[in-house]
Amino acid sequence: MANGGQKVVLITGCSSGIGLRIAVTLAKDEKKRYHVIATMRDLKKKDKLVEAAGEAYGKTLMLLPLDVCSDESVKQCIDNVKDRHIDILINNAGVGLLGPVESISIEEMKRVFETNFFGVVRMIKEVMPDMKKRRSGHIVVMSSVMGLQGVVFNDVYTASKFAMEGFCESMAVQLMKFNIRLSMIEPGPVHTEFETKMMEDVAKMEYPGVDADTIRYFKDVYLPSSIDIFEAMGQTPEDIAKCTKKVIESSSPRFRNLTNSLYTPIVALKYADETGGLSVNTFYNLLFNFGPLMHITMSILKCLTCSCLRRRTISPN
Repeated sequence: MANGGQKVVLITGCSSGIGLRIAVTLAKDEKKRYHVIATMRDLKKKDKLVEAAGEAYGKTLMLLPLDVCSDESVKQCIDNVKDRHIDILINNAGVGLLGPVESISIEEMKRVFETNFFGVVRMIKEVMPDMKKRRSGHIVVMSSVMGLQGVVFNDVYTASKFAMEGFCESMAVQLMKFNIRLSMIEPGPVHTEFETKMMEDVAKMEYPGVDADTIRYFKDVYLPSSIDIFEAMGQTPEDIAKCTKKVIESSSPRFRNLTNSLYTPIVALKYADETGGLSVNTFYNLLFNFGPLMHITMSILKCLTCSCLRRRTISPN
C-alpha cells in the first residue's frame, strides 16, 4: 500500500524487458516517491522481476495479474488498487510481428492490434474517469519510432503503433482540460530477449504463399540491415526506463519523447516533404541500392556511438 506522498504507478507488461526495468527503476527510487504496481498476464513469470527488485519487492513494488486483452481482467486489476487511485499509468505491454505481409493471417494481425492498440485503449478507459474526477494524473504510452515512420516488413506492427499515436494525440487535447498529461515514449531499436528471439525465429521460418524475390529481400537484405541497425543504434531497457522516469518527473512533460536522438534526422525526413516521397525513396535506396554502404556506415556508427554516448542521447532533455 502506498505511503502518504507516494505516487501510485501502474505498469503493464512487466515480466521482462522495458516494463521490468521501468518497474525496478521506479521502485528503487532513492527518495521512495513511488508505489509501483507491476502487472503481467502470467504471475508465474514473476521471478526475473522479483529478483531484480530485490528488497523493494513487497515494499515499494507489488504485483497484480493483468491481461490487457481482457475487459474483465483490466477492471479486476484496477478494482484491486486501493480506491482505484492511480497517479501514473504506464502502458508498456506490447507484441511484435515481423515478415512479409502475404504470410501473415488476419487473425495474427488482429492479435497485434488487440494488445498494442486496444490494450492501451482499455487501460486508459478504465483509469481515465477517476483521474478526471481528481483533475490529476499522467498517462504514459510506450510507442515506437515506428509509430512515426513506417518500416518495411514491419507493416502490421507499425500500423498498430500509428493507430496508437493517432488515438493518443487526439486524447491528449481533451485530457489537458482535466489537468491530465499524456506522454508517448518512442524508442528505436532496443536490445531485449524478445527482440533477439524474434529475429532468430523469423530467419528460420518458411513463408508459404510468398514469392521467392520477396523472401530473398526479407532474409538477405532486410534482416542483415536490421541487425546492423540494432548493433549500431540499439539502446537497452535501462536506457528507456531512465527516459521514462525523466518524463514522469518533469514539471512540464512533453507529449512525444524520442529516447534516441540518433533517430531525429530519420523522423525529420517525413516532415520535410509533405508528399512523403523523400522518406519513402530514401529508405528504398538505403535498403535496396546502398546496402553495402549502409553496412559500412552502421559499422562506423557502432564504433562512434559507444554505450556511454548512447546513454547520453536519451531524451527528453
